[in-house]
Amino acid sequence: MSAMFRIRWIFLLLTVGLLWVSAVRADALQVGQDAPLFQLTAYDGSQMRLLDRQNKGWTVLYFYPKAGTPGCTTQACAFRDAINAIRAQNAEVFGISTDDLADLKAFHEKHKLSFSLLSDPDAKVTERYGVKIPVLNMAKRWTFIIDPALVVRQIDDDVDPALDASRVAKSLKRLQAAQ
Repeated sequence: MSAMFRIRWIFLLLTVGLLWVSAVRADALQVGQDAPLFQLTAYDGSQMRLLDRQNKGWTVLYFYPKAGTPGCTTQACAFRDAINAIRAQNAEVFGISTDDLADLKAFHEKHKLSFSLLSDPDAKVTERYGVKIPVLNMAKRWTFIIDPALVVRQIDDDVDPALDASRVAKSLKRLQAAQ
């Protein structure tokens, strides 16, 4: 393969990639839109339907790449430690990853988590929320705050695992005061 051909091929791939990223960003979930509805299986085998949360309080969905990794463990433990402050604001937390149920159950038990972890093994929900890592069957680390009417009120795409839970607690206060 000639050097010129390789350069053209790379340029074509980069151009297609940029167009794809632009198209994905244009369709991305926005604040003020209805949250995409879903049903997922929790670490304990129970079913969680987002529609069941309607008019029952605020919902925090945090997507994370892989149970048991350092950043994901830090984030989960931070939510565990802040769960009372979050629940005091009439909100419930759900962590979503593409991990299988066995991995989620082990992760939940090992770290004594006090909120539900949901398995999205085929990444369909992860894709609907616009947080799927291209090519990989993993989620980006994003957090969504959804109001009782199931409208997205905040999207955080720049998540610090150690600070996410405290930011969510502060955001819930601000968002609820504004309504």
